[in-house]
Amino acid sequence: MRGMCKQFGSVAANADVNLTVHAGTVHGLVGENGAGKSTLMSVLYGFYQADAGSIEVSGEPVVIRNADDAIALGIGMVHQHFMLVESLSALDNVMLGAEPHWSLKRSQDQVRRALQSLMQRTGLKVPLDTRVDALAVGDRQRLEILKALYRGAKILILDEPTAVLTPQETRQLFSVLATLRSQGTTLILITHKLKEVMDLCDRVTVMRAGRVVLDLPIAQASTDLLAEAMVGRRVNLERSPDVELGLVPGGPVLLSVKNLCLRDALQVPRLSDVSLTLRSGEIVGVAGVSGNGQSELLEVLSGLSQPQQGSLTVGDARVDPHEFTHERWLDPRTARALGVAHVPEDRHARGLVMDFVAWESAFLGYEGGPDASWRGWMKHRAMRRLTKHWMARFDVRPPEPGLGSSKFSGGNQQKLILARELGQAPAILLVGQPTRGVDIGAIEFIYGQLRAMRDAGCAVLLVSSELDEILALSDRVVVMVQGRISGELPAGECNETELGRLMAGAVA
Repeated sequence: MRGMCKQFGSVAANADVNLTVHAGTVHGLVGENGAGKSTLMSVLYGFYQADAGSIEVSGEPVVIRNADDAIALGIGMVHQHFMLVESLSALDNVMLGAEPHWSLKRSQDQVRRALQSLMQRTGLKVPLDTRVDALAVGDRQRLEILKALYRGAKILILDEPTAVLTPQETRQLFSVLATLRSQGTTLILITHKLKEVMDLCDRVTVMRAGRVVLDLPIAQASTDLLAEAMVGRRVNLERSPDVELGLVPGGPVLLSVKNLCLRDALQVPRLSDVSLTLRSGEIVGVAGVSGNGQSELLEVLSGLSQPQQGSLTVGDARVDPHEFTHERWLDPRTARALGVAHVPEDRHARGLVMDFVAWESAFLGYEGGPDASWRGWMKHRAMRRLTKHWMARFDVRPPEPGLGSSKFSGGNQQKLILARELGQAPAILLVGQPTRGVDIGAIEFIYGQLRAMRDAGCAVLLVSSELDEILALSDRVVVMVQGRISGELPAGECNETELGRLMAGAVA
């Protein structure tokens, strides 16, 4: 790609970008949210038309007007948010739009044989007859890759492929990608996780503000060099000094849950006898392999789910506590009224209405508050003004309250949700995966905001699948295994080895 330029209004998403990717390699493409990485790859895949520039594939000039042109040239793309029809089977999703025969049955048989051969060759195992809505996230990721390979992709673009994967699923994916590279597939990896770049890529290109600022072989790179190139300065994601010194804060208890039990619709236990306290002025990290009850704990404490057993106390027990039992549980409206804010793990399903503009999403759940309404009438001008203020404070790019929520990058959508919840100055903050799909500069900013909330007296419960994040932010860490708390440690006594031992089921 030579001299690529793409303008959206006054914003130059790509400005004279040059990118060379060698056949049979893994090429990392990194940069801050809004740096222009996904735009550049969307031009390569035919979603956008560049305003200027040229593209060559295998040394030949090409014109890519749409995704069909890209696929015909052997270019495939796996998007961060999967492009699958959930009501169809895995097999039918691969076949959709590329049916080889007019007979459905003959098409299914032919595609099945081709996919079984592909799965054998690549190690991408997916249950073909299972509906997509019943597939695990890792299976959906593998299905997207299979779909691209079935259509003949020799150049495969992966946009944040590990953003929603567990550590085990990430290792499995990397093994598959290494196999594909050895078989001659060219991979372009868009990611914010610099360790992944260092582990997997052969070469890396760094973009900042729509331009390429660094391009070099991975042997000449380091995480510090890449981080500094991404944001234009040194980045610090280390533990706070208090944690290093072993100073654990301990204000009054603001939230206490006892003997919490939750079963799902199939009566499978998701939480079993969970007891936990949150104190003012501390961050409690919840570590564990994804799927061990952390998500359910957040949903119960925020009022999104009702347990079958347990009790909950919200508020300073010495002043005016509010008590709930499993028969009369907390609901989200009451939680907000009591100063409990919730940053959900899935920003699309729980945090935003994608069809709303930013200022509407910025007040979801708080539209009845004094900043948003007066005697039942929405104060649209005030809401836009306050959203503009939050966007500036939380560095949401572009700072346009009237822009559709779906138009922002994933990291900026995350910052918009954080701005909404932290902007209410809550007493208790429940946070799930706060930096999922977020660039390293934004991670540093989010860390700072969470620490500032703690220092202002907020009680923060942090659920994260990233052990580095748990260790960097937490004052106290609990580990969950199969819906139970297997151990609790002050952060000063934590390390990856000890946490890994607890996550494997050992008891502290």
